[in-house]
Amino acid sequence: METKRRKFEHIRICLEENVESSYTGFEDVMLIHKALPEVDYDKISLEIEFLGKKLNAPIIIAGMTGGHPETKRINENLAAAAEEFKIGIGVGSQRAGIEDDSLVDTYAIVREKAPNAFVIANIGISQLLESGVEYAEKAVEMIDADALAIHLNFLQEAVQPEGDKKAEGAKEALEEACSLKVPIIAKETGAGISREVAFELREAGVSAIDVGGKGGTSWSAVEVFRIKDDVMREVALDFWDWGIPTAFCVAEVHDILPTIATGGIRSGIDVAKALALGAEAAGIALPFLKPATISEEEVKRKVKYFVESLKTAMFLTGCKSVKDLRKAPLFITGKFREWLEFREISVEVFARRR
Repeated sequence: METKRRKFEHIRICLEENVESSYTGFEDVMLIHKALPEVDYDKISLEIEFLGKKLNAPIIIAGMTGGHPETKRINENLAAAAEEFKIGIGVGSQRAGIEDDSLVDTYAIVREKAPNAFVIANIGISQLLESGVEYAEKAVEMIDADALAIHLNFLQEAVQPEGDKKAEGAKEALEEACSLKVPIIAKETGAGISREVAFELREAGVSAIDVGGKGGTSWSAVEVFRIKDDVMREVALDFWDWGIPTAFCVAEVHDILPTIATGGIRSGIDVAKALALGAEAAGIALPFLKPATISEEEVKRKVKYFVESLKTAMFLTGCKSVKDLRKAPLFITGKFREWLEFREISVEVFARRR
């Protein structure tokens, strides 16, 4: 099956090739060190509530895979870590499982191994446009999901050999999906979401935004390694670094809808910066992929790294809770500062806190 083969190719490429874009915007953000933090490290709380579900840390293992027999073990290891740390977890696009019942277990294993975690189903806007709300319902039921991410991956569709370039009616399709019993998360996949689009998404009725900004995995880059046509490969190369950096997106949309900062989050300091900019949680994908091919213990070790790094950043800025971190003053420079000024977003709001 074409979809199954493509799923495996994507995982192989992400493991073997450099597919990241440059510049998340977090490079231009500095958390201000507090030499007298007046905080007991052991009493720092990372707990949050997101879309009605409590998480022990504001971290979501972003949806990566499923849909090929080789991916079941990856999702199993990711889910075991999510359950132990009581964080969120998404699955990759469920198209393959909906098209072929024999692949359902590569996704369903997530709920099986993480019965108490915040689990996010995942379908593409193109499939929603083609097949309607019933398609979305199947994805939710497949993994007994707490929420459904509908990914807006038109950059990838534009360069992918099998891509679907029909975008007319997408907002109406989202509106219909919002009638489902679970919250809908509008999710970009590496090109970011602007303030203008965030307002459209709110009007459509979505419950949250996953900004999926530039700076992490570039799906145009992934497709470069799949495309056989020389011309289209050159086009995909042109768009390797296309999009709005993750930090820019968070600053733009966090006051419109609850926001997940995904795209190039590579440390707990990045998580802290995203939360300080207004995100509710951070989504992380690529750093967990290789550990997940090894064992659940390796994934747990990586989750622990992010948790301890975030907690250390909170300690050194005098923050006892995630709520405190959202009030932490920031020093913003470079392109990010220029962007905020261009978009008429007050830099002083981030600087003069507490």
